[in-house]
Amino acid sequence: MIRSHFLETEERARLMEVARAALSENRVARRANAVLLLDDGLSCMEVAKVLYLDDDTVRRWYDVYVAEKMEGLSRFGFKGSACDLTLDQQEQLKAWVRAALPRSTREVGAWIAQQFGIIYKTRSALIKLLHRLGMDYRKPKAVSAKLDPSRQEAFIKAYNALLNSLCADEVVLCGDGVHPAHSARPVGCWAPKDVPLAVDQTSGRDHLNIHGAIDLETGKTSMIEAETLNRLSTLALLEQLEALYPIKRKIHLFLDNAPYHHAKLVREWLAQPGRRIVLHFIPSYCPHLNPIERLWGVMHRYVTHNKCYSTFDEFRTAILNFLTKEVPKKWDTLCDSVTDNFRIIDPKNFRIVK
Repeated sequence: MIRSHFLETEERARLMEVARAALSENRVARRANAVLLLDDGLSCMEVAKVLYLDDDTVRRWYDVYVAEKMEGLSRFGFKGSACDLTLDQQEQLKAWVRAALPRSTREVGAWIAQQFGIIYKTRSALIKLLHRLGMDYRKPKAVSAKLDPSRQEAFIKAYNALLNSLCADEVVLCGDGVHPAHSARPVGCWAPKDVPLAVDQTSGRDHLNIHGAIDLETGKTSMIEAETLNRLSTLALLEQLEALYPIKRKIHLFLDNAPYHHAKLVREWLAQPGRRIVLHFIPSYCPHLNPIERLWGVMHRYVTHNKCYSTFDEFRTAILNFLTKEVPKKWDTLCDSVTDNFRIIDPKNFRIVK
């Protein structure tokens, strides 16, 4: 009888990844499922019954896994891409990919051919090989080397302290500028295999300039369309916010460090008697600490992804209608995407691609 819980934590996690991954070959996922069920305590006969197999097959898969781990489960009784490289060659390939970070399977195939004299004829075979070796095709995050984790932590603490001490006659808003261009943004979607897809496209030369703010508590927004974003558009936004909240004693507005937010004209306006707006500034290079940045992403998802507007006026109407009407109306469903659930980003946790 095979004892349960024979898998190490990392081994089990790897098997779960293979069993659940849509990209894994079905036969490999089935074998991974069998080993996981054995680890759960089921007998070979029980696993065979669940998976409609015979118990000798399950026992053989277990023996293969014990001897060769995932490499054994991924190997079948024919010569294929998984068997072309020896274990030593696979380790060399893994080390090269880690060091070189190749941008295409073509580069990988050329390196294998040059180093080992083995030709992979299809892209899919190379992709399967790289997946088996624990590699994924990923896009690097844009992370500034100037990010300061301590400043981020201090900001988050101050922000939370403000929220926790907020009086009933105060409100917290997040503001920023955005410049959506009149163009469609192609994104992936499910479609029949035999139907070629395309998105109609405009020149993308025309764009909107919007200075806006949002109340994360209610979803209420204030959007100023301007010819350009500058100190005057900033003042227009501040004046609109005071008009939007006539009974609030204090209006806390979080902004980035754009020069026009610090302009002398803005400071003079804020110093006038009776002004109720208090500006708070987000640390430099930290757009992830401004929730309204997430609103701009949601805006594109609803308005520009795979959608083309024949005229700039149609595009402008769609953008402004979404930001001023749809967001407050649908805030109960959008609020989970536009949150102040902040995280600290430390450049030291990333490998910088050069």
